[in-house]
Amino acid sequence: MPSDTAPVQPVQPVQPGRPTTVLLTLTGTDRPGLTAAVFSSLTALGVEVLDVEQLVVRGHLTLAVLVTEGSHPGAVEEAVSPAAAAAGLALTCSRGSGDNAPRRPGRLHVSLLGSPLRADAVAAITARLAEHGANVDRIRRLSRRPVTTLELDVSFDAGPGGSEQLRRALTVEAGVHGVDVAVSPGGLARLGRRLVVMDVDSTLIRQEVIELLAAHAGREAEVAEVTERAMRGEIDFAQSLVQRVGCLAGLSVDVLDDVRAAVELTPGARTLCRTMRRLGFTLGVVSGGFYEVVAPLAASLEIAHVRANRLQVVGGRLTGRVLGPVVDRAAKAVALRDFAALEGLPMARTVAIGDGANDLDMLAAAGLGVAFNAKPVVREQADASVNVPYLDAVLHLLGISREEVEEADAEEAAAAALP
Repeated sequence: MPSDTAPVQPVQPVQPGRPTTVLLTLTGTDRPGLTAAVFSSLTALGVEVLDVEQLVVRGHLTLAVLVTEGSHPGAVEEAVSPAAAAAGLALTCSRGSGDNAPRRPGRLHVSLLGSPLRADAVAAITARLAEHGANVDRIRRLSRRPVTTLELDVSFDAGPGGSEQLRRALTVEAGVHGVDVAVSPGGLARLGRRLVVMDVDSTLIRQEVIELLAAHAGREAEVAEVTERAMRGEIDFAQSLVQRVGCLAGLSVDVLDDVRAAVELTPGARTLCRTMRRLGFTLGVVSGGFYEVVAPLAASLEIAHVRANRLQVVGGRLTGRVLGPVVDRAAKAVALRDFAALEGLPMARTVAIGDGANDLDMLAAAGLGVAFNAKPVVREQADASVNVPYLDAVLHLLGISREEVEEADAEEAAAAALP
């Protein structure tokens, strides 16, 4: 198709003493070699490339190039227009002064997850951003199935409590539209090695271990009711643990083997752990459940740090008591700090994932606290909330795309197949 070259219009006044720049925007059907053709057409002018953004969606290319002006006004357009026409690209040009305007000092990443993700949700979230004076600088898709995830690179005028106010506003809006949203710091804070610590029951695994044990004692319903009240924050966790463990008195220690065999990982748990290890992250689990079940599970997933309650056993039977201090809400936060100290990492480089009220201190202490299919009180207070049933969706909150995960899996599989 012929090139559609719009008249050159300044997007900002050309200011004396500042270099004139030209913004080229090209759109059309993508194919190999288009980017090379565009830049080759500029070679003879000796222009400086100041910025480039390129995106392909369903085979449609959008390429934006900011360069210094050539040997005379209109030289850049004259050079690029034939190449654009030959490539079947529509071309628009605009002149202005200098490089890009400086962005606002506050930098955030806003992750938006939905299954499905509808236009009204995207409209509502971006409207709230605008209301808070935040600008969306870039958007990229991190995953399509089973969850659609968009990552928004956002700049805003940072002020005391500004990011927290923005997070709360977005969380409310996300709840209205049935999607998940996470707000995390931008910049270097997002890069490099991290410690990721997870709750176990109803987070890393689908069940509550103590309820699996209680089923062998015929008291599952009773224990489940106490568990639910504790997770909602209605009763003290330590008190609830004493009540529930008391129901296990007299059980043979052999039931632990049956429970270990019955444990089911949450969908995406293996992918999450495998990908985190590839990135050089360290994994930990901290649980109000029981070490006798949690430790073997952690070993199978190559999780480095484990802290959980220990059951007292006398004469091959459970006594209905736990040994040592109870791993409760406060102890979970202590464990997170201990693991971080062992790894030599600051708390800003920690991620905590949990679902219940007893995880709140740990989520608050972490650099990023993620509520996973959590109770309302937890979702309201956590930095991020994920309500889809796939634990590996947490990867997208860290800027890791589904394509990157799948490519790494394929490379590992190919390496394993080599003789």
